[in-house]
Amino acid sequence: MAYQTFRQEYLQVPPVTRAYTTACVLTTAAVQLELITPFQLYFNPELIFKHFQVWRLITNYLFFGPVGFNFLFNMIFLYRYCRMLEEGSFRGRTADFVFMFLFGGLLMTIFGLFVNLVFLGQAFTIMLVYVWSRRNPYVRMNFFGLLIFQAPFLPWVLMGFSLLLGNSIIVDLLGIAVGHIYFFLEDVFPNQPGGGRLLRTPSVLKAIFDTPEDDPNYNPLPEERPGGFAWGEGQRLGGS
Repeated sequence: MAYQTFRQEYLQVPPVTRAYTTACVLTTAAVQLELITPFQLYFNPELIFKHFQVWRLITNYLFFGPVGFNFLFNMIFLYRYCRMLEEGSFRGRTADFVFMFLFGGLLMTIFGLFVNLVFLGQAFTIMLVYVWSRRNPYVRMNFFGLLIFQAPFLPWVLMGFSLLLGNSIIVDLLGIAVGHIYFFLEDVFPNQPGGGRLLRTPSVLKAIFDTPEDDPNYNPLPEERPGGFAWGEGQRLGGS
């Protein structure tokens, strides 16, 4: 019974969120079981381009450290905001969502050549949080029950939290920067006088990921009510 319930809930998670979070959990489990080591996963341009260890371009986004508070914190935020984006502003646009992943990953990889970061998964999570927060500007957030603010401030609050924990804020700044570039090119620039859409999802991605029919009875996770965790709980302004 428990297995069937878990399987049902698991299959209800939208495909991109399900695939990415599953890959992250399995990668961490493999490291914990000592099947692989972080040294085989981290971002190293020399090993990638000179020794053709191209898997590092992907695996550095899948490892968030050993199981502990930091891992759980990142997994919850990754799952939550990735799912809300996929079921919200990217609803019925799986190819566009995949393209955002590819665009963000490419930019971070390029920036990663110039900063001393070996794992970019946390920065990628911040990018997802940033895009969601800018597309939901009127949502009020409750961070650990201590701070109440509107959604666009969430990435900066997370950066401050990282600073308090003694972590480098380069990761957060990278995620914010890439998220802002995507948001500007996708949501702002096309609506400016003389602007236009510079980011266009390749037709091959649309052919692979977009389905022609949509289930009208599907009930997505509402973006305006993320709920469930006290450190990022949100609601619409004026809501109860």
